[in-house]
Amino acid sequence: MAATPIAVVTGASSGIGAATARTLAAEGFRVVLTARRKDRIEALAAELTEAGHQATAYALDVTDRAAVDEFATAFRSLAVLVNNAGGALGADPVATGDPADWRQMYETNVIGTLNVTQALLPALTASGDGTIVILSSTAALSSYEGGGGYVAAKHGEHVLAETLRLEIVGTPVRVIEVAPGMVRTEEFATTRFRGDTEKAAKVYAGVDAPLTAEDVADTIGWAVTRPSHVNIDLLVVRPRAQASNTKVHRTQ
Repeated sequence: MAATPIAVVTGASSGIGAATARTLAAEGFRVVLTARRKDRIEALAAELTEAGHQATAYALDVTDRAAVDEFATAFRSLAVLVNNAGGALGADPVATGDPADWRQMYETNVIGTLNVTQALLPALTASGDGTIVILSSTAALSSYEGGGGYVAAKHGEHVLAETLRLEIVGTPVRVIEVAPGMVRTEEFATTRFRGDTEKAAKVYAGVDAPLTAEDVADTIGWAVTRPSHVNIDLLVVRPRAQASNTKVHRTQ
């Protein structure tokens, strides 16, 4: 009997990461949940196990290379890696943006993705049929005012995915990039505005049905479960009300 394929999901403590873990577990993967918040991922692992799925929690900061390398020693073979850990801080213009915010966003979104991808690439290759998913953003493809630091980080993540795909072509590993637009989750905007829930709510004000974490997770699940010879290089997913990063229909 074939072993259950394993999927690692970073940033699985909430939002898109948690929803993706649920989706992949339902697709038959044994999911390994990583995030800094140990209590969150342990609760999610318990939920999935109780539902009859296979799930393990592992507390991990993707920017800590030594910790990532230690984590990677647990895997001889790996089917899927979902690089979801990331996030935005602030919405200041370039002229007054905090370099510390820019540095943190780059470290988490780009270096974190690099760390985990490098560490787990041997196991993904050894599987004979590996898939790397990089969760970028529509910010990876076009700029918007007040988003300079986040846009720069996500552009870096996009280029990482694009370059890796060129460099490992001919190996049994796919590189998929999923770039969501406006997604309403419980934490993304609130974290960006440092806990200011009023500012966070304005991001989605008047927008009819922004994407949910489950919408994006469904997209990831579909891309990962395509036949092995099919690679979804780049999939952009937005709500119907959003035509671009700067063009959003609002009812009020």
